[in-house]
Amino acid sequence: MIASLRGRVVSHGAGTVVLDVGGVGYALATTASALRRASTAGDEQVLLHTHLHVREDALQLFGFADPAERELFELLLGVSGVGPKAALAIVSGYRPEQVRRAVATGDHALFTSISGIGRKTAERVVIDLKDKVGALPLTVAAEAGQTEGDPHLMARDVLVGLGLSVADAETGLREVDEDLPVKDRVRAVLAARGGAAVV
Repeated sequence: MIASLRGRVVSHGAGTVVLDVGGVGYALATTASALRRASTAGDEQVLLHTHLHVREDALQLFGFADPAERELFELLLGVSGVGPKAALAIVSGYRPEQVRRAVATGDHALFTSISGIGRKTAERVVIDLKDKVGALPLTVAAEAGQTEGDPHLMARDVLVGLGLSVADAETGLREVDEDLPVKDRVRAVLAARGGAAVV
């Protein structure tokens, strides 16, 4: 098992990074955050956590920015009907704590906002991971048992009602202080997007 690779970035783009490790070039399919790390490395070496996916006809390396991303990816591979491509799309789309929150609250919309993930796959992810999400980093909301009436979900629903996609709303809320009331979260996201600051 190749758990991680440290090397110089030879090339990167379109979800792929090639790392030169001791003169050997390793091609990795990466998450968005791992790709960002590689693209800003310059001449410095970069460390990526890895998963080696073995099939009858191929060996494929996947690269992650941190162990939490890799752990989530591996959990997703255990879901019926979710292959490495779909698992990578989910991990690239949202941080592990966002996925954990979605599983804990039965939030199918977060998964279906990802290209290539349909309603049935989203439902399987939620059902299959319900008992396993404890292995992922806990969010403050989940630790407090806030599954119903979750302020994050309430703020996202308001933003979606105002015309944002689920993905855009999640991206905006990612930068907002989670201690703020729902209205203030919505205002902050709209202000950051150059929209109306009053809701």
